[in-house]
Amino acid sequence: MAAWFRRSARKILSTEKKDLKEDLWTKCPSCGEYLYRLELERSQSVCPTCSHHFSINCRKYLELLLDGESSITELNAGLSSVDPLEFVGRKKYIEQLTAAKEKTGLTEAVITVAATIESYPIVLAVMDFAFIGGSMGSVVGEKISRAIDYARARHYPLAIISASGGARMQEGVLSLMQMVKTSAKLSLFAKSGGLYISILTDPTTGGVTASYAMLGDIILAEPGALIGFAGARVIKQTIGQDLPEGFQRAEFLLEKGFIDTIVHRKDLKATLVHLIDFFGYSKGSPIGDPASPSG
Repeated sequence: MAAWFRRSARKILSTEKKDLKEDLWTKCPSCGEYLYRLELERSQSVCPTCSHHFSINCRKYLELLLDGESSITELNAGLSSVDPLEFVGRKKYIEQLTAAKEKTGLTEAVITVAATIESYPIVLAVMDFAFIGGSMGSVVGEKISRAIDYARARHYPLAIISASGGARMQEGVLSLMQMVKTSAKLSLFAKSGGLYISILTDPTTGGVTASYAMLGDIILAEPGALIGFAGARVIKQTIGQDLPEGFQRAEFLLEKGFIDTIVHRKDLKATLVHLIDFFGYSKGSPIGDPASPSG
């Protein structure tokens, strides 16, 4: 009987192959909990243990917030970037664009739509970080500018969900010009009495933060979102001082008065509806006389 317990005396072989696919599970970067991806998706990509908000793509936000596909009209869907500078870095810019389109199924780093949210009309622009880091190039700026014009002409409320690493260096000054253009469009929108709600997600940085992301009448942010212009390391080197804990996170910015409130993803739709209703918009129709199409 002793041989029975000696490993060398008998080998137990298994023909069953363990198939634990890595894409079925993900680790929360905040609390370290391993999460089943399907369950994570059911919880709107929010960790059930610590409420860490995972990044989601632009189409997920459309599903989360709007009244369904039948209520959505995409604006300027055909606009797509070109390579005006014939930029060549580690990889040709035109190749980056092609790869990003194949990866995301988008034509650019932002999608703009006219839709309804609980029957209230709204113009919504949603950035997607998966498309070259959500960088703001000339087409991103143009699509957002046209969306602002569309909302102003019809007296619709406007919301922009930002997720960006900043301006797109491959387009040089053409990219930087979008900061001015979008800011000027928002100034006209404000003068016409329009409501602009800016929603900051992780991350919102660079030129996007320095323009339309921080110009909202109401500025909301998801919990824990990284929000800032320059990187923390650059700032530390510039001022020669250690930065406070949580610097550039949504909670820090709320404490300092840079944003109005932090909204859990599950409450985002209800918050938008409450704000739109509070500012006097009506369900099913725009305020005032609708103007001719401009987008």
